[in-house]
Amino acid sequence: MFHTLVIVPYIMIKSFLILLSFSIFLHSSQQIVLVVANNFNTSKAKLQCFEDGKRVINTINVNLGKNGLGWGLGEITLTQKIDDAIKYEGDKKAPSGIFKLTSIFGYPKSNNSHMPYIAANKNLICVDESKSKYYNKIIHMPKNKPKSFEFMKRDDLQYELGVVVEHNPHAISQRGSCIFLHVQKAKDSGTAGCTSMKLDDLKKVVKWLDKSKNPILIQISKSSSKEILELYPELKNSELLDDKR
Repeated sequence: MFHTLVIVPYIMIKSFLILLSFSIFLHSSQQIVLVVANNFNTSKAKLQCFEDGKRVINTINVNLGKNGLGWGLGEITLTQKIDDAIKYEGDKKAPSGIFKLTSIFGYPKSNNSHMPYIAANKNLICVDESKSKYYNKIIHMPKNKPKSFEFMKRDDLQYELGVVVEHNPHAISQRGSCIFLHVQKAKDSGTAGCTSMKLDDLKKVVKWLDKSKNPILIQISKSSSKEILELYPELKNSELLDDKR
């Protein structure tokens, strides 16, 4: 009796594994921070939080980059139009896409949240020099200082509390670094590329976040509403998503 040997092309196996990983990622995300802007050029947006498909926390007004949004590098590649902006280092655009929320940081030595906590001190920095081996990483100041970085403990209170957004996780040169949810400088004040809000609102978000529930940030223009609703039908009750566009 002869058995036919079936050879499955490598590309088919690879595609299957990508789809499997994609499915696992979608279904493992129990907490979603949804940020929706009217378009790619505005520095204003609204934020909502969902857990297992249910809304938690009232809608929050947030500030985006001074120059709006640009497509970033995250967990899933969404459909991008030819004329949509791409996120680059120093462009003062907040990244659009889907990103993991990995940890929180702040000025106190400890925090009672359910997320890994990074206590900022005068030696803690985030590196935004693209050629540095520490690009897009939060580290303590090395002996050989990077040419460009920002202190995580600032003279102002913008980093008094924050959430690390895992944008550009592979540190691809010039594609953007040091992206956070943090305290706003002032009402209606655009950022250098992060997403900011009032301290009291940020405290509510941080208190709710739980690392064991795989929190993610979905940050988009309304033009991506339909695609997001297809990927995350549990967000169907969000009035921020306009699925008619």
